[in-house]
Amino acid sequence: MKTITVRSGQTLFLPILFLSMVLLLCGTLSASAQSIYTDEKGVAIKGYDAVAYFTDSKPLEGKSEFAHEWMGAKWHFASAEHRDLFKAAPEKYAPQYGGFCAFGVCKKNAKFSTDPTAWKIIEGKLYLNYNKQTQDAWAKDLLPGTITNGDMNWKSLHKTNSDKK
Repeated sequence: MKTITVRSGQTLFLPILFLSMVLLLCGTLSASAQSIYTDEKGVAIKGYDAVAYFTDSKPLEGKSEFAHEWMGAKWHFASAEHRDLFKAAPEKYAPQYGGFCAFGVCKKNAKFSTDPTAWKIIEGKLYLNYNKQTQDAWAKDLLPGTITNGDMNWKSLHKTNSDKK
């Protein structure tokens, strides 16, 4: 086996170095995938079209024929036009907090699943919630610092693997 001597008395084996690099890469890839809420098939926001919230002012189910992969998730769209808009500016259309429940992130510092029909656009950003009751509670309690608090929580929360469904 070939070895690399780093300093006198310290030797690294190439296989260990290679394995470490592979594990580091895998950890980086899985961390980005953890940032998006997906179903068991890896589809974001339960197959709904993220662009439709902005262009049609309502949730529309997407079609797998108009799919695009971003951040380790499959995104479905109602049309090729919507898919292309998303491709050009995914951060503009993707829901905040990776599509996890806005109330959960802002108020509970936790990740919960969402219902794509429980939504709100605030200052050009899409927020989803667990269900319509949670959406109503979140909207009523939406104080100026709520989203700022959620943004701060998300900086560390999006890296965790503790999704509550």
